[in-house]
Amino acid sequence: MVHYVFQLFTFQLLFLAVYDLFLKKETFFQYNRVYLLCTSILSIALPLLKIGVLRQAIPQEYLVQLPLVFIGDTVASEMLVGQQTILSQELFSMATLLHSLQVVWFIGMGVTSILLAYKGYTIWTLKRTSSIEKIEGVSLVVLPNTNIAFSFLKTMYLGEELSEKQQTDIVLHELVHIQQHHTFDLLFFELFKIVCWFNPLVYIYQKRMEALHEYIADQSVAMRTQNLSYYQTLLAQVFQTESISFINTFFNHSLIKKRIMMLQKSKSNRLSQLKYLVLVPLVFSMLVYTSCSNEGDQAATETGILSSDTEVMNKIVELSEAIMKKGTLTPEEEKALKFLATDAKPGDKVYQSVQEFLDDPDSIEYVTEVEHQDAVPFLIIEKAPIYPGCEGLSNNDALKRCMSTALSTRIIKEFDVSVADNMGLKGVQQIYVQFKIDANGNVQDVKSRAPNEVLKAEALRVINDLPQMIPGAHNGQAVAVLYSLPIKFEINE
Repeated sequence: MVHYVFQLFTFQLLFLAVYDLFLKKETFFQYNRVYLLCTSILSIALPLLKIGVLRQAIPQEYLVQLPLVFIGDTVASEMLVGQQTILSQELFSMATLLHSLQVVWFIGMGVTSILLAYKGYTIWTLKRTSSIEKIEGVSLVVLPNTNIAFSFLKTMYLGEELSEKQQTDIVLHELVHIQQHHTFDLLFFELFKIVCWFNPLVYIYQKRMEALHEYIADQSVAMRTQNLSYYQTLLAQVFQTESISFINTFFNHSLIKKRIMMLQKSKSNRLSQLKYLVLVPLVFSMLVYTSCSNEGDQAATETGILSSDTEVMNKIVELSEAIMKKGTLTPEEEKALKFLATDAKPGDKVYQSVQEFLDDPDSIEYVTEVEHQDAVPFLIIEKAPIYPGCEGLSNNDALKRCMSTALSTRIIKEFDVSVADNMGLKGVQQIYVQFKIDANGNVQDVKSRAPNEVLKAEALRVINDLPQMIPGAHNGQAVAVLYSLPIKFEINE
């Protein structure tokens, strides 16, 4: 949501910058009106659009390294309590923040809605308490003891203190507003302001549209009457103004000078219409950005890796970025990277380098197991799989932490430590598990490596019994996600 709001602000700012720099001083008033309406709608829609052909090809599966799960009487209990406490605190803090932001947002929407309703009530009161006439198919409301003038929908409001000459020109002016349905433009921005009341650019959009409406009406009237007479009407006296943002008011102090200047301005030549072509590369750039960008943080937290070895993780992230820039990996590079990603070492042998691992015939079997998965590790996924109970979190990083903690908690509870009683095993035993959460949220393709077949079988049982989850998603489509999970099993002597 934060990323969407950021894009909305950025796109509106760019659209307004193009308008002010290239189009604002041109006399293509109707085109400019369409520009303001369309770009305000585009700013809402573009962040939601993702064009497939603009995206870089991504693998169908993602490999995520989960943190170590330590199973043991004392250590496991302390770890479980600590994880549950941390998760509870994070969930509470995030829920509190989200709730507070929602409350503030709804309060703002409520206030702006009340203000809009009050403005509507004010106009209704003026119409109800004044005399009404009919002119050219529209209602004319004569307001006593005032010289204000404005229109709303199909009704025109004129103060009775205006002179007959002023009324004649003003009626022509306001009829243009009514005939071209200018009120609906302003009402659109009023509704936009209710939802995005915190966005100052919406208010700027509305001000630009109000000015355009006056230019359009002035131009139309000036073609039907003597310009000098019309100027004198505009500048005849110090006029009173109604500060209601969705009405087309005739006497607006801040706009009088600009309207006179626009009436005196020479008509823009057709060649100036080419300025609208600036919109083409701008919108295309926005589409490329929204199609190729991923919402969320770009660091190691986005890969789901939780590790205290920050320096090592930074190197891994740098490596993954270099790989993504390069694109295609050789078979040897892919094997080596998958070996590093799963943190697996066959047997108890210590390898001095990745090349030594690749040269060892005993390592081929394990590499072959993961090779067919066609997964590239450490790529960023937009939305991680969701473990039951974590559905209320919207932040991707929080979802991954919740997933990791929930898995660790379940494994510590479900792993049958008694299986090692008669095996003669002592100390800490290392188990490696790899599994996939497919596009339907089911756990599949579970593989395990352990120093003992009993421990391997128990690890397979625990992982296979995991509940169905909400699958991960990337670019709006469900994808399979591979997980590598190291488990240390402590056997008390």
